[in-house]
Amino acid sequence: MKTLLSGGTVVSMDPAVGDLARGDVLIEDGVIVEVAERIDAPDAEVIDAADRIVMPGFVDNHRHSWQTAFRGIGADWTFAEWAVAMHGTVKPHYQPQDVYAGTLLGRLEALHSGVTTMLDWYHVAQTPQHEDAAVAALRDAPGRSIFCLGAGWGTPDPVDAAIRRVHADLAGDDRVTMALGLRGPEATGMDTVARELELAAELGLRTSLHVDLVGGAVADLRAHGLLRETTTFVHGNGLGDDELRMLADAGSSLSISPDVELKMGFGWPMTGRALANGLRPTLSIDDVPSAGGDMFSTMRTAFAVQRGLDGGLRSRDLLAFTTIDAADSCGLDARTGSLTPGKDADIILLRTDDLTVFPATDPAATIVSAGHPGLVDTVLVAGRVVKRDGVLVDVDLAALRTRLIESRNRIAAAAGIPLDGTWHPQPESK
Repeated sequence: MKTLLSGGTVVSMDPAVGDLARGDVLIEDGVIVEVAERIDAPDAEVIDAADRIVMPGFVDNHRHSWQTAFRGIGADWTFAEWAVAMHGTVKPHYQPQDVYAGTLLGRLEALHSGVTTMLDWYHVAQTPQHEDAAVAALRDAPGRSIFCLGAGWGTPDPVDAAIRRVHADLAGDDRVTMALGLRGPEATGMDTVARELELAAELGLRTSLHVDLVGGAVADLRAHGLLRETTTFVHGNGLGDDELRMLADAGSSLSISPDVELKMGFGWPMTGRALANGLRPTLSIDDVPSAGGDMFSTMRTAFAVQRGLDGGLRSRDLLAFTTIDAADSCGLDARTGSLTPGKDADIILLRTDDLTVFPATDPAATIVSAGHPGLVDTVLVAGRVVKRDGVLVDVDLAALRTRLIESRNRIAAAAGIPLDGTWHPQPESK
């Protein structure tokens, strides 16, 4: 099967390929085989990319999609309030069907806004049935997904059996793969971190770890020989420059969620400091109860904040953070993240005739400064068209919306919380 994306403005994110003011992309059997100004492929299905930017799909390497049903409810919350609300109040009432509904809608939302690859950081651990529901939802959404499984928030329970069980279930699945969510030395102790890293290495899994807002954890991990190039550290607002250099030296990754970090009181996003210390940052959404779920607004926040702090960053940097750099953090840079011949065709087409971005004189700058999900016209994952003419393909959104609302209302009733904007969770005083 061949598909030709014809006549678009190509932003390849591959220096060897470059950008093309007018270009074609040829796909065969789900793989990019050629990118050029003009390609002759009479036997290919043609997708007209005129008035479109053709670029790699976004990669989000940290999102908790199980929380999708409570979108917007935490816009005014601090981190402590969010933790009490989501983990202490509503999570105990989640049933497997609630995990499924939230995960599926969350993954489809990401896909709708151009996120072709997403790491779903699962920390709603209850039963094996809850885990299976999350995996089933990711399989039912046609994107490329990474199920990052760890224990529940703050629980010291061993995760070995769950990790092995889900890993065996996902064996051979080329589209939904797995990572291990580390809980960190503050939650479980250094011996547990070491054991989980050994398990991850045995199974060939990458790992992801939320870093405490107070520095020192990275230095402690290095002192115990536990820094890995296969670990992505999330947030890291409390890390010192020395710890950022430790991550860079180890080849580790850093995932920054600028909207959540600023709103919840984590501190300034680490984008500029990471770069200054030799570390390529990546960007992620985190959670939609507190922030928007698209990479356009995430890039814009990170860009504006860093420019305001020190005048640093260029728009092209932000595109790299959300495509090739994020793909690298997931161990998928050989497969996705740029329009490179030989890589899977994970591609999005963005409208440039929309009045909010017209005329797109500088495509990269336009995407970062003015882009939004409404521009995402077409999405391909491994060459398969999963969104066409602005509409997700073969998805019954009406039924899914009904299912998610029923899930949200049932959980809220069981937890005894209002849904009228008056709920203000109260963290326990120390």
